[in-house]
Amino acid sequence: MTEQLSAQNTAQNKPVKSWKVITAASIGNALEWYDISVYAYFSVYISVAFFPSESHAVSVMLALGTFALSFFIRPVGAIVLGSFADRKGRKPALTLTIWLMFAGTLMIVLMPPAHVIGLAAPLLILLARLIQGFAAGGEFGSATSLMVEHLPDRRGFAASWQFTSQAMSTILASVIGVAVTTTLTQEQLETWGFRLPFIVGLLVGPVGLYIRRHVPESPEFAATQAEKPKEAAAIGGVLRHHKLAVLLAIGAIAVSTCLNYFITYVPTYAVDNLGMNSSAGFWATLVSGLVLFLCTPVAGYFCDKVGRLTFMIPAALAVMVLTWVLFTWVVAANALTVLIVVVVIFSILKAAYYGPLASVMGDIFPTEVRGTGLSLGYNVGVAIFGGLTPLVAAWLIGITGDAKAPAYWVLLAGALSVAAILVVWKKLGVR
Repeated sequence: MTEQLSAQNTAQNKPVKSWKVITAASIGNALEWYDISVYAYFSVYISVAFFPSESHAVSVMLALGTFALSFFIRPVGAIVLGSFADRKGRKPALTLTIWLMFAGTLMIVLMPPAHVIGLAAPLLILLARLIQGFAAGGEFGSATSLMVEHLPDRRGFAASWQFTSQAMSTILASVIGVAVTTTLTQEQLETWGFRLPFIVGLLVGPVGLYIRRHVPESPEFAATQAEKPKEAAAIGGVLRHHKLAVLLAIGAIAVSTCLNYFITYVPTYAVDNLGMNSSAGFWATLVSGLVLFLCTPVAGYFCDKVGRLTFMIPAALAVMVLTWVLFTWVVAANALTVLIVVVVIFSILKAAYYGPLASVMGDIFPTEVRGTGLSLGYNVGVAIFGGLTPLVAAWLIGITGDAKAPAYWVLLAGALSVAAILVVWKKLGVR
């Protein structure tokens, strides 16, 4: 055991380049977000293949319901994989998560449609999404911990790449979405074309495993191994001693993840509620991805210099002020250019909030429980305000008959995030 710790400590002393740490920590998050994006983007076609019904609306709701249900396994993944990361290390946990994500994506690629295997099709699609959700539950906490612990003087910038990688995945998913929907017929999309984006996602798995193999364990984690008790990372300990931190992490992520998952719903929203063609929503999400890719690391860089909450509080307040106005405008105009402008405005505000967010959430928890606490808070928040967002948006529109109704959900998320960030600032002293 002593020799093992000595070897680990020797490895920690070797200098590691920032870009290697950021890439290794972000690539699994990128794969997770890519899989989530393409499932949401192609939910109209997935519903036809795996969730057939006499009612198109029912089919789409079933597909989106499966999307939402997979998010509720994420807290379980957060507990299991987050605790694993706090006991065995960030690096082993990240290797396991990327293998699980790869397996879930492969199932979707190979799954026969419902007219071939009947009820087994939707059940196995649900299983695939549950595997992906379980893996994603442990990804964010382990990856964010690895980055902020390797790069403590650049916490904001380093952790911002968790969300920048999501933007990169949105760009890739949107480009593929535009290409597929403009070159294939409706029948081709419904029968086999929707599988093409998931095939692309399979390529990320082996690349991620290779990169993660060449990055050492977090030195801050290694330093805690000799003195901490074995039960320190148990979920019971997190809930006994860090309940407030978990609640604040859930509140902090609310508005950001709500906007994120509404943007993934834009292609379906554009087709079903604005009467646009299939490629219109993908153009909007592509522009959103570009804005987030460019602006999120900029926000992360400057927040290290001027204060993280200086960015986050004004951004969350602006979302609350502008949400109803922007929804009203996009519904009244019913034009692609307006949809793109609205998505860009939301994306700029989201980038300002997003850039500092991961590092702030990391600072809420001490090192010995950071993997578990971060994973749990993040994934409960994402389950409520992420996985439910497309379903809630469709439900609100259905019961009100008003295409502006999703604004109510965004406003609620914004209010919770502002409250949580103010408590983080005043009570915990996180800046």
